Amino acid sequence: MLNNPTPVIAIDGPTASGKGTVAQQVARVLGFHYLDSGALYRLTALSALKKHMSLADEHGLAKLAAELPCRFEGEHVFLAHEDVSLSIRAEEIGNAASRIASLPAVRQALYGLQLRFRDAPGLVADGRDMGTVVFPHAPLKVFLTASVDARAQRRHKQLIDKGFSANMEDLRNALSERDARDANRPIAPLKPAEDAHLLDTSEMTAEQAVEQVLGWFAAVRKAH
Repeated sequence: MLNNPTPVIAIDGPTASGKGTVAQQVARVLGFHYLDSGALYRLTALSALKKHMSLADEHGLAKLAAELPCRFEGEHVFLAHEDVSLSIRAEEIGNAASRIASLPAVRQALYGLQLRFRDAPGLVADGRDMGTVVFPHAPLKVFLTASVDARAQRRHKQLIDKGFSANMEDLRNALSERDARDANRPIAPLKPAEDAHLLDTSEMTAEQAVEQVLGWFAAVRKAH
Protein backbone atom coordinates (compact mmCIF):
# COMPACT_ATOMS: atom_id res chain seq x y z
CA MET A 1 0.00 0.00 0.00
CA LEU A 2 3.07 2.25 -0.03
CA ASN A 3 2.25 3.38 -3.57
CA ASN A 4 -1.37 4.17 -2.80
CA PRO A 5 -1.65 7.98 -2.88
CA THR A 6 -5.08 7.98 -1.20
CA PRO A 7 -4.73 9.94 2.07
CA VAL A 8 -5.49 8.23 5.37
CA ILE A 9 -6.20 9.79 8.75
CA ALA A 10 -5.52 7.13 11.38
CA ILE A 11 -7.22 7.75 14.73
CA ASP A 12 -6.35 5.36 17.55
CA GLY A 13 -7.22 5.27 21.22
CA PRO A 14 -8.81 3.26 24.02
CA THR A 15 -12.49 2.39 24.36
CA ALA A 16 -14.86 5.39 24.77
CA SER A 17 -12.10 7.94 24.12
CA GLY A 18 -14.35 9.50 21.48
CA LYS A 19 -12.38 8.27 18.50
CA GLY A 20 -15.42 6.82 16.70
CA THR A 21 -17.48 9.97 16.98
CA VAL A 22 -14.55 12.18 15.98
CA ALA A 23 -13.52 9.93 13.08
CA GLN A 24 -17.05 9.79 11.68
CA GLN A 25 -17.45 13.57 11.82
CA VAL A 26 -14.02 14.21 10.27
CA ALA A 27 -14.86 11.77 7.46
CA ARG A 28 -18.21 13.48 6.90
CA VAL A 29 -16.64 16.95 6.70
CA LEU A 30 -13.93 15.81 4.28
CA GLY A 31 -16.17 13.52 2.24
CA PHE A 32 -13.86 10.59 3.05
CA HIS A 33 -14.70 6.93 3.60
CA TYR A 34 -14.85 5.73 7.20
CA LEU A 35 -13.53 2.53 8.75
CA ASP A 36 -14.53 1.44 12.25
CA SER A 37 -11.93 -1.30 12.65
CA GLY A 38 -13.24 -2.19 16.09
CA ALA A 39 -16.57 -3.13 14.51
CA LEU A 40 -14.80 -5.87 12.55
CA TYR A 41 -13.59 -7.47 15.78
CA ARG A 42 -17.02 -7.02 17.35
CA LEU A 43 -18.64 -8.61 14.28
CA THR A 44 -16.25 -11.55 14.52
CA ALA A 45 -17.04 -11.91 18.23
CA LEU A 46 -20.80 -11.70 17.63
CA SER A 47 -20.63 -14.24 14.82
CA ALA A 48 -18.56 -16.58 17.01
CA LEU A 49 -21.02 -16.34 19.91
CA LYS A 50 -23.94 -16.95 17.55
CA LYS A 51 -22.19 -20.13 16.38
CA HIS A 52 -21.33 -21.12 19.99
CA MET A 53 -17.61 -21.11 19.18
CA SER A 54 -14.94 -20.98 21.85
CA LEU A 55 -13.19 -17.62 22.07
CA ALA A 56 -9.96 -19.58 22.47
CA ASP A 57 -10.34 -21.35 19.10
CA GLU A 58 -7.82 -19.19 17.27
CA HIS A 59 -7.85 -21.16 14.00
CA GLY A 60 -11.66 -21.31 13.87
CA LEU A 61 -12.02 -17.62 14.73
CA ALA A 62 -9.47 -16.62 12.09
CA LYS A 63 -11.38 -18.60 9.43
CA LEU A 64 -14.58 -16.94 10.58
CA ALA A 65 -12.99 -13.47 10.39
CA ALA A 66 -11.57 -14.09 6.92
CA GLU A 67 -15.03 -14.99 5.58
CA LEU A 68 -16.97 -12.37 7.54
CA PRO A 69 -20.15 -11.50 5.56
CA CYS A 70 -20.31 -7.88 6.70
CA ARG A 71 -21.03 -4.52 5.17
CA PHE A 72 -21.32 -0.92 6.34
CA GLU A 73 -24.07 1.44 5.19
CA GLY A 74 -23.73 4.85 6.81
CA GLU A 75 -23.99 4.27 10.54
CA HIS A 76 -25.54 0.83 10.05
CA VAL A 77 -23.53 -2.39 10.31
CA PHE A 78 -24.76 -5.62 8.76
CA LEU A 79 -23.75 -9.22 9.43
CA ALA A 80 -25.04 -11.10 6.39
CA HIS A 81 -28.55 -9.62 6.06
CA GLU A 82 -29.01 -8.70 9.74
CA ASP A 83 -28.61 -5.14 11.00
CA VAL A 84 -26.42 -5.61 14.09
CA SER A 85 -25.56 -1.95 14.66
CA LEU A 86 -26.93 -2.06 18.21
CA SER A 87 -26.10 -5.62 19.25
CA ILE A 88 -22.37 -5.29 18.52
CA ARG A 89 -22.21 -2.40 21.02
CA ALA A 90 -23.24 -4.55 23.99
CA GLU A 91 -20.59 -4.87 26.70
CA GLU A 92 -20.52 -8.66 26.31
CA ILE A 93 -19.58 -8.29 22.66
CA GLY A 94 -17.01 -5.58 23.39
CA ASN A 95 -15.27 -7.73 25.99
CA ALA A 96 -15.31 -10.75 23.68
CA ALA A 97 -13.88 -8.63 20.86
CA SER A 98 -11.07 -7.46 23.12
CA ARG A 99 -10.23 -11.09 23.94
CA ILE A 100 -10.08 -12.30 20.34
CA ALA A 101 -8.16 -9.17 19.26
CA SER A 102 -5.15 -10.60 21.12
CA LEU A 103 -5.07 -13.63 18.79
CA PRO A 104 -2.46 -13.16 16.00
CA ALA A 105 -4.34 -15.29 13.44
CA VAL A 106 -7.52 -13.24 13.88
CA ARG A 107 -5.65 -9.94 13.47
CA GLN A 108 -3.95 -11.25 10.32
CA ALA A 109 -7.27 -12.39 8.88
CA LEU A 110 -8.77 -8.91 9.33
CA TYR A 111 -5.64 -7.02 8.22
CA GLY A 112 -6.28 -7.41 4.48
CA LEU A 113 -9.94 -6.54 4.89
CA GLN A 114 -9.04 -3.26 6.58
CA LEU A 115 -6.57 -2.29 3.85
CA ARG A 116 -9.31 -2.58 1.24
CA PHE A 117 -11.20 0.31 2.83
CA ARG A 118 -8.49 2.71 1.57
CA ASP A 119 -10.18 4.25 -1.43
CA ALA A 120 -10.39 7.68 -3.08
CA PRO A 121 -10.89 10.42 -2.12
CA GLY A 122 -9.58 9.37 1.33
CA LEU A 123 -10.13 7.31 4.44
CA VAL A 124 -10.56 8.06 8.13
CA ALA A 125 -9.84 4.88 10.08
CA ASP A 126 -10.32 4.49 13.81
CA GLY A 127 -9.13 1.68 16.03
CA ARG A 128 -6.24 0.66 18.21
CA ASP A 129 -3.49 -0.07 15.70
CA MET A 130 -4.43 1.98 12.65
CA GLY A 131 -1.35 4.19 12.88
CA THR A 132 1.07 1.60 14.20
CA VAL A 133 0.22 -1.50 12.11
CA VAL A 134 -2.49 -1.16 9.46
CA PHE A 135 -1.67 2.28 8.02
CA PRO A 136 1.84 3.07 9.34
CA HIS A 137 2.45 5.50 6.44
CA ALA A 138 -0.75 7.50 6.97
CA PRO A 139 0.04 11.23 6.54
CA LEU A 140 -1.85 12.04 9.75
CA LYS A 141 -1.98 9.88 12.87
CA VAL A 142 -3.89 10.88 15.98
CA PHE A 143 -3.99 9.16 19.36
CA LEU A 144 -7.12 10.11 21.28
CA THR A 145 -7.32 9.48 24.99
CA ALA A 146 -9.34 10.56 28.02
CA SER A 147 -9.46 9.77 31.73
CA VAL A 148 -11.16 6.54 32.81
CA ASP A 149 -13.87 8.58 34.58
CA ALA A 150 -14.62 10.65 31.48
CA ARG A 151 -14.72 7.53 29.32
CA ALA A 152 -16.95 5.67 31.78
CA GLN A 153 -19.42 8.57 31.75
CA ARG A 154 -19.46 8.62 27.94
CA ARG A 155 -19.84 4.85 27.72
CA HIS A 156 -22.65 4.95 30.29
CA LYS A 157 -24.52 7.57 28.24
CA GLN A 158 -23.97 5.57 25.02
CA LEU A 159 -25.37 2.40 26.55
CA ILE A 160 -28.36 4.08 28.19
CA ASP A 161 -29.18 5.93 24.95
CA LYS A 162 -29.12 2.61 23.09
CA GLY A 163 -31.41 0.96 25.64
CA PHE A 164 -28.79 -1.11 27.49
CA SER A 165 -28.54 -1.22 31.28
CA ALA A 166 -25.23 0.04 32.71
CA ASN A 167 -23.52 0.49 36.07
CA MET A 168 -20.90 3.23 36.33
CA GLU A 169 -18.56 1.34 38.67
CA ASP A 170 -18.73 -1.80 36.54
CA LEU A 171 -17.93 0.30 33.48
CA ARG A 172 -14.90 1.88 35.15
CA ASN A 173 -13.56 -1.54 36.09
CA ALA A 174 -14.27 -2.99 32.64
CA LEU A 175 -12.53 -0.07 30.92
CA SER A 176 -9.47 -0.37 33.15
CA GLU A 177 -9.26 -4.11 32.54
CA ARG A 178 -9.65 -3.67 28.78
CA ASP A 179 -7.03 -0.91 28.72
CA ALA A 180 -4.56 -3.23 30.45
CA ARG A 181 -5.38 -6.15 28.13
CA ASP A 182 -5.09 -4.01 24.99
CA ALA A 183 -1.86 -2.32 26.10
CA ASN A 184 -0.13 -5.53 27.18
CA ARG A 185 -1.08 -7.95 24.41
CA PRO A 186 1.98 -9.31 22.58
CA ILE A 187 0.77 -8.37 19.10
CA ALA A 188 -0.23 -4.84 18.05
CA PRO A 189 -0.58 -3.44 21.58
CA LEU A 190 -2.53 -0.24 22.08
CA LYS A 191 -0.01 2.62 21.97
CA PRO A 192 0.51 5.86 20.06
CA ALA A 193 2.54 5.75 16.85
CA GLU A 194 5.86 7.54 17.28
CA ASP A 195 4.72 10.38 15.00
CA ALA A 196 1.12 10.55 16.26
CA HIS A 197 -0.50 13.75 17.52
CA LEU A 198 -1.72 13.18 21.09
CA LEU A 199 -5.16 14.54 21.95
CA ASP A 200 -6.68 14.27 25.45
CA THR A 201 -10.43 14.73 25.08
CA SER A 202 -11.32 14.51 28.78
CA GLU A 203 -12.39 18.16 28.87
CA MET A 204 -13.21 18.60 25.18
CA THR A 205 -16.43 18.41 23.22
CA ALA A 206 -16.55 16.22 20.13
CA GLU A 207 -16.77 19.37 18.01
CA GLN A 208 -13.56 20.77 19.53
CA ALA A 209 -11.74 17.48 18.90
CA VAL A 210 -12.97 17.37 15.30
CA GLU A 211 -11.78 20.93 14.75
CA GLN A 212 -8.35 20.05 16.09
CA VAL A 213 -7.99 16.98 13.84
CA LEU A 214 -9.15 18.95 10.79
CA GLY A 215 -6.61 21.64 11.64
CA TRP A 216 -3.79 19.09 11.80
CA PHE A 217 -4.90 17.58 8.50
CA ALA A 218 -5.03 20.99 6.81
CA ALA A 219 -1.45 21.60 8.00
CA VAL A 220 -0.33 18.24 6.60
CA ARG A 221 -1.92 18.98 3.23
CA LYS A 222 -0.31 22.42 3.13
CA ALA A 223 3.08 20.92 3.92
CA HIS A 224 2.78 18.52 1.00
